[in-house]
This record gives sequence, structure tokens and C-alpha cells, in this order.
Amino acid sequence: MNPPTDREQIASYWSTAISNIAPGNIAFRGYAIQDLIGRVSFPAMIWMMLRGDLPTPRQAELLEAAMVASVDHGPHAPSIAVARMAVSTGLPLNGAMASAINLLDDVHGGAGEQSVELFDDVIARHRDGLDIDTAAAAAIDAFVAEHGKYLPGFGHRFHPIDPRVAPLMAMVDRAMEDGVVVGDYAAASRAVVSVMERRRGGRHLPVNIDGVTAVIYGELGFAAPLARGIFCLSRAVGILSHAWEQQSRSERNKGPIPRTFDYDYTGQPARPVPTSAVEPGKS
Repeated sequence: MNPPTDREQIASYWSTAISNIAPGNIAFRGYAIQDLIGRVSFPAMIWMMLRGDLPTPRQAELLEAAMVASVDHGPHAPSIAVARMAVSTGLPLNGAMASAINLLDDVHGGAGEQSVELFDDVIARHRDGLDIDTAAAAAIDAFVAEHGKYLPGFGHRFHPIDPRVAPLMAMVDRAMEDGVVVGDYAAASRAVVSVMERRRGGRHLPVNIDGVTAVIYGELGFAAPLARGIFCLSRAVGILSHAWEQQSRSERNKGPIPRTFDYDYTGQPARPVPTSAVEPGKS
């Protein structure tokens, strides 16, 4: 057998099952781009690029709803604030978007992925024979032991009741009734709420946007890391909108607080530089 040519080695090195590009030909996952344009929604395109095939209209509808619900949460959200500050320092829109998206890590942006992981654990324990509430309790305990007491997908620092949850859960419930999704993730989220309410002496712990979109992504079969990736795609819309709005203003070097407000200095009081620290000849 002859050794592979340089061309064959390069082709193998960059092999992909996603896109097939050649002169006069653009295809994704086997679908010609001219057959997709004007016929397939953007959420369906996202699904196809990530998963390999096209979703049903109802599946695409659920994915779209989750993405619509997550586009923005105002300039007090760190990613949005950074986008606005970035353009005020002279960065173009792409630089502002990159700066902002880089903030969507575990603390600000990772709760959806973490919620899917939590629900995956509940479902796995339930399938191993535990009733759903016992499975949820064990999964909660395991998560808290590893990550701390913060439970992703529940409660909200700003909203007593997150207004995005009810319409999204209603869509999930209709999809369950119509056989579009199974309902395992919806059941897991409700079991977590039930367990936490008992532990909190009856005080309600509401699902937030990260929890409800985690239900949707899980029901649709997306792996946990993709919950964060899709959230980044969604939040990029809000980031771009705020960066564009800020770019139209005359503010320069927009800081995190208005210049009329001060901050607390908690360091040393004013003091002289000790003689012992001064370099020779520089006194």
C-alpha cells in the first residue's frame, strides 16, 4: 500500500461530517444550501448543524422558544454591561461581542448546562429504580456536595417569579401531550422543586430561565454542554443589540458605575515610601 499523499493527509486531518464545500457547491450535513435557504428556520438550521439532521416543526418551535426567551436581561447582566463598555473604549461590534461572550462561563452563563447535568442525574437514578422524588433528593445532595449550595436553574436574584418560565413550561407540557417529547426532564425539574420545597419548610423555590430552558434542551436531546453553547447563540442577540445602541452614543470609556459615584477604598492610609525601598541615586 502506498503511503498517503500530502493532499490525502491534509484532507484526513481536516475531515468533517458537517460541511462539504467545493467550487459551486455548498452543503451542510448532506443538504444543499440552495435547498435550505427560504425553507428552513434558523433554529432548525442550528439543530441540523449540531445534530446531523433536521428537526420536526414542533421540535424547532420548542428550540426557538427557548432561544427567544434568553436573548437579553438588561445592562445589569455582566455580559451586556461588558459589551457596552467595550464599544465605548473603541472596540468594533465583533470585539465587543467576543469580550461579552467570554464572560458566559460557569457563574454567568453556565447554569443551563449545570441544570441539564442535574436533571440527567435525577433521571439516571430514577431509571435505576428510585422513585422520582428520592432520585431528585439524591441528585441534589450529590450536586451540592461537589459544587456548593447554589442550585442552578432555580430561584432568581431579580425576579420572585421568572416571567419566562410559565409560557415555556406550557409549551413543554403541550409537546408532552402530543408525543413530541417524553417528559423526563420536566418530571425531573418538578421533582427537584418538590424536594426543595419540603426542605425549605414549604417555601417555594421557583424554576428560572436556566432551569426551564434546560428542560427544553434535555427533552430535545441536546447534551449538557450544548445548553451553554445554544445560550451563547441566543444571548449574542442581546449583546449585539446593546453594543450597537451604545456605539450610537457619545460616551467614551464607559465605566461600571457613573463618574458621579465613588467607591470605597479599603487599603492602607496615605504613607511615605520607606527610605530602605528607594533605589540608590533616586532619592
